[in-house]
Amino acid sequence: MTDTRAALGVIGLGAISRYYLAALEHSPHWRLAAVCDARPEALLGRGGGVPAWSEATAMVREAGLDGVVVAVPNDAHAEVCRTALTAGVPVCVEKPLALTVAQGRELTALAAGSGTPLLTAFHRRHNHAFRTLRDAVVAAGSPVRRLRVRYLERIEEHTGGESWYLEPERCGGGCVADNGPNAFDLVRQLTGEVAMEHASVGRDAAGVDRTARLRLRAAGGAEAEVLLDWSYDGERKDVTVTLADGRTLYADLLAGHYGFKGSLWHEYEGILAEFAALRAEGTGPGSGSGHGPGDGASGGLACLELAAAAYALEETGPPSGREPRGAAAGT
Repeated sequence: MTDTRAALGVIGLGAISRYYLAALEHSPHWRLAAVCDARPEALLGRGGGVPAWSEATAMVREAGLDGVVVAVPNDAHAEVCRTALTAGVPVCVEKPLALTVAQGRELTALAAGSGTPLLTAFHRRHNHAFRTLRDAVVAAGSPVRRLRVRYLERIEEHTGGESWYLEPERCGGGCVADNGPNAFDLVRQLTGEVAMEHASVGRDAAGVDRTARLRLRAAGGAEAEVLLDWSYDGERKDVTVTLADGRTLYADLLAGHYGFKGSLWHEYEGILAEFAALRAEGTGPGSGSGHGPGDGASGGLACLELAAAAYALEETGPPSGREPRGAAAGT
């Protein structure tokens, strides 16, 4: 029987690719058609027997793909996305969209000019607990007054052995550059467009931002606090919303997922479904696939700009780089 699903290539076989590959095994929209990584050892035993490439340009040109996932280190996002978009191949790129705002704007313009879908993969928006929370906020009929997003982990436990996360010139920074976009997207899903108002950042001896307390404000007046920690003892990812009528709603994004990174399995299934919907619309970035204001490349660019704004507003945090324990725990 002929497989009529769209052909998807995965570029970059690092730590996050396993979630895409697993989601592809039972995706109703996509089939894995090719994989690519510049490291020969990364290609060994990966991709389930599909063609493997060591160079992204050749794969995009020759593999006959309907879309690509870009899961390379942050500093390579712009080049790989540019290659695919120039060829008219839809792109789903891991957050952040690019290393710099200038690169993000270039990619957004390139996608818009060619009408080629460009999606930044914000997997947390597909978390079951968050989607339930978002639906509850809509059903409540009361505006959001305040919200808090906590994104706390020990980064060394989450890199899969990849050193670039702790190299600011490759990551784009530290926790603000890499975890910030996921948190900002959750805020935007609940409040719409926001602006950065205050940033307190703590750095380690190597200059990597390990903690941040960020304050944002939505156009409608809602206040948001984002707490990031790369030195947290354990892992905590949650969202607390206070409505104008005084009610409080809460989502623990890790609840019910007991394995390490256990929630990511279903979240990346959501990413592939969102990418398929965006491709089916046949439009460029920011077209809106029914998931709120963070859609497409417009959301990716907005979150990249928020990270840049946080660094611009940065104040020196605790000398150790650690957020006070009470603040990290939300007390």
